[in-house]
Amino acid sequence: MSIGEKLKESRKKAGLSQEQLAEKLCVSRQAITKWESDRGMPDIGNLQSISKLFGVSIDYMLDDGETLLNTVIKESINIDDYGKPGKCRSRYDAIVRSKYPKATIIYPLIRSRKLSLAENIVDFIVQPGVLQVADSLNDMSAYYLVELEQKQLLVNVTKEFIESRELNCKFTEKKRVIGNNLFKKISYTI
Repeated sequence: MSIGEKLKESRKKAGLSQEQLAEKLCVSRQAITKWESDRGMPDIGNLQSISKLFGVSIDYMLDDGETLLNTVIKESINIDDYGKPGKCRSRYDAIVRSKYPKATIIYPLIRSRKLSLAENIVDFIVQPGVLQVADSLNDMSAYYLVELEQKQLLVNVTKEFIESRELNCKFTEKKRVIGNNLFKKISYTI
């Protein structure tokens, strides 16, 4: 698959028009059209921006053999613009509810890092749970499982941005390992 085809596929998966993508990258719509039709190629700065926007590596964009696993959309937010209306227990809840009003269900998630065998041994010897506490202090963001009609999204909300990643496999159990993290559903929904 060419870089133009990958760009077009990623843009469509993200639900963006050529105009919207051009606006996010600060380029013209014609540049996007040229890149998608393989009549030109983005420079390294635009390639970096594209890879960050869609959550893929630059290597993926340039390599012909790799397939896109999932799409990541990252948007800036201002947490002070949101209150705690209705069922929302925090501003993070309100942000996710306003971003996905058509969601069938939204589960807040508890995230913990999946420790390697060596880390588990060190954690047990030093003080059980100390590595998990240190990890949770490093990542103070909120995580959610958003269920839409045809897909599930893993959403990460911080004070500065909201990041949405489409899941390839359904999250149906109470907990699930995704990457190096273990996510557990909280008993309430928003």
